[in-house]
Amino acid sequence: MIPLSMTATGELVQLVNILGGEEIKRRLAALGLTPGIKLCVVQNAGGPLLISVRDSRIALGRGVAHKIMVCHQ
Repeated sequence: MIPLSMTATGELVQLVNILGGEEIKRRLAALGLTPGIKLCVVQNAGGPLLISVRDSRIALGRGVAHKIMVCHQ
């Protein structure tokens, strides 16, 4: 497992766990980010990450992306 913030642009990964309290887990679940979901990193160029999940694109700050643990597909 690695943090989402450490993935490269174009990688397809699966969300394994979210490190953090209930508030961040609830907020990310509302965006469709739940354990087991597959997502694609659209952009990881040093600023916010842009990901594609469930036919939507979501921008995540680096701090939040560092709390999202993923594994490669």
